[in-house]
Amino acid sequence: MVAVLIAAAALAAAALPAPAEPAAASPAMFVVRDADTTVYIFGTFHALDGHSDWFDHSVKSAFESSNELVLETVIPEGPVQIRPTAFAGRPLSVTPSASFLATTRLAINAGRSQGMQVNNGADNVLRHAADAVGKPVEGLETLELQLNMFTRMPAASAADSRKVGKPVEDTLDSLSRTMAEMQSAWKHGDQRVFVRMLSQLEQASPDTYRMMFTERNARWADWIAGRMQTPGTVFVAVGAGHLAGKDSLLVRLAEQGIPSTRLN
Repeated sequence: MVAVLIAAAALAAAALPAPAEPAAASPAMFVVRDADTTVYIFGTFHALDGHSDWFDHSVKSAFESSNELVLETVIPEGPVQIRPTAFAGRPLSVTPSASFLATTRLAINAGRSQGMQVNNGADNVLRHAADAVGKPVEGLETLELQLNMFTRMPAASAADSRKVGKPVEDTLDSLSRTMAEMQSAWKHGDQRVFVRMLSQLEQASPDTYRMMFTERNARWADWIAGRMQTPGTVFVAVGAGHLAGKDSLLVRLAEQGIPSTRLN
């Protein structure tokens, strides 16, 4: 859930051009299909200001026609007990590093300064809509796997080296602007901002980029390819950054002979 926030924090020093706000929000959505299976792939933003009605028209129609909702991960409600996940034959601790916690806290505070809340995020809105009608909800990865991934990230990935020595106020202000620009791009369905963000993240920390995007996109493409063998309609919602760039989920699907079509 926090992958985009961490990437934004790492790149807060980079200037991103803010796209013009559209009259009506229209986030990017794609579809892959064969004779008896349809998989909608919707790019989400995990924390939003709630000012635009994006869950309407094509997005809502695709969601309502789907038999199930699939998110990056399904976060249990109430107290959570985390079990370590084995990696390379060794159990991993699920205690995030100090730099990870500090970066996440900074990103959340930056989002709040722009009126952005996780409760308004597209993932949460979709989850609640599915629960309201009894639509099954599944995760592409477990919460344990996701948390273990963050514990394995290089310590330097939490902050871009260009920000070393900058006052916290300057970093927070820069990150606030970056997140506002990314949200605006998401509402506009503008993938170019996310392509630029991913390119900068890969240059700053190749290992973080690989763990957060390349490897996960490949796993998720395998999941969708497998799901295409079962008839039905599925609505898959993942962070918008996973649908952009040279290693995107859509690219990985195309490599398996599964082309996608943009719907909006």
